[in-house]
Amino acid sequence: MNRRNLFKSGLTLAGGSALASVVNAQEQDPQNISAGTLRGRRKLGGTLEVSSVGLGVQNMSRTYQTTIPTRSEMINIIRKAFDNGVTLFDAAEAYGPFEVERILGEALIPIRNKVIIETKFGWNIDQNTGQRLPGLNSQPDHIKLVAEGMLKRLRTGRIDLLYQHRVDPNVPIEEVVGAIADLIKEGKVLHYGLSEPGAQTVRRAHAIHPVTAIQYEYSLLWRGPEKVIIPLCEELGIGFVCWSPLGVGFLTGTIDANTRFAQGDIRGIESRFSPENLPNNLALVDLIKNWAVQKQPTPAQISLAWLMAQKPWIVPIPGTTQMAHMLENIGADDVRFNTDELKQFNTELSKIEIKGERLPKMVLDFSDVEAPLKQ
Repeated sequence: MNRRNLFKSGLTLAGGSALASVVNAQEQDPQNISAGTLRGRRKLGGTLEVSSVGLGVQNMSRTYQTTIPTRSEMINIIRKAFDNGVTLFDAAEAYGPFEVERILGEALIPIRNKVIIETKFGWNIDQNTGQRLPGLNSQPDHIKLVAEGMLKRLRTGRIDLLYQHRVDPNVPIEEVVGAIADLIKEGKVLHYGLSEPGAQTVRRAHAIHPVTAIQYEYSLLWRGPEKVIIPLCEELGIGFVCWSPLGVGFLTGTIDANTRFAQGDIRGIESRFSPENLPNNLALVDLIKNWAVQKQPTPAQISLAWLMAQKPWIVPIPGTTQMAHMLENIGADDVRFNTDELKQFNTELSKIEIKGERLPKMVLDFSDVEAPLKQ
């Protein structure tokens, strides 16, 4: 059962009148959800135009549940996303490693010049074997070596937007940006960004060469970037790309108090999804479901529309391995909150306190890091 039908089933239990308001507006084949073209466009850094909703392809080589998706179907989803208006596709060398970039590169061969590819470097990965080595590696020579591998896997002559996946505490950001600037001069990279960086590192990087976008986890489930990073992006004119905008599936309404996660699923070691914290945090899902009934989209679409309502330069990149979910996600572009609705939603949201950490400590330790000063 896909998440839209799951939502309808829940409404059936809650009451027929609520169900009717959703079904009357949205009764259609689950494989043809939001079949219209996504027309919304946004600019990252004031210069790079992308679709208002992108597609994250991280799980197309291995899902959270540790299953291996069918490669041909992943390629179909990527191409269908483009057919329906998506122009921003997000990958990373670490996803696979390497395999997700290969899938994306193959999928985009017929349409390469019509899309924006963003990918990320920074983890310490052997470029010959794909073996994950301890820690990070943003040494300038390594960055250039990684970029060459990315271009081959993505089957392209350029990377539209290249991020440092995590700030390397051993390499001054000035050296990192210097290496990226060299790649930009060579035409191998067009724009660059930073993922989950410390604020001062952003300022230092931006002073050398304008940063086009910051990528950070941001959703109704975790709103940490609102404190420092989003205001900083507004100040400096940097775009903001949200990874995990649906709270790794939580905000779609498919997780309940009895949910337990498969071995190897990172959500099983995130304390926000622990048996102790799930019942409390489900108050957020209840809020979203109530608004889904009121406004008639799905919970996923409400969640994504709320993100896009925050700033005109915020772009969510929900990931999925299911065609119906991809089509549902891009349908969020048609959902609007007026001023009064947004105020009411945020008032209700402010009464909910999420318990638990967003990631395991061993992963969180790599976020919000400041690069060392250049000697």
